[in-house]
Amino acid sequence: MKPQDILFFIVLLFFVYKHNPKLAAGAGIICLIASIPLFAKWIFFTAERLTWYGAGFFLLAIIFYFFDKKLHT
Repeated sequence: MKPQDILFFIVLLFFVYKHNPKLAAGAGIICLIASIPLFAKWIFFTAERLTWYGAGFFLLAIIFYFFDKKLHT
């Protein structure tokens, strides 16, 4: 496990604790934006990781929205 993976899980746990889908979606967008220059410089391993982290944050935001919607109906 690489240091960026550990940092991802720490941030993911923080977002789970906060239960704020906007923060999770924002982190996903930031990960995708940060991966663009890495792809341009052909640093594929880190860029691919950032896209997977972004997908994880988006999935977390979707799960938060789903459970919020389900609890309020």
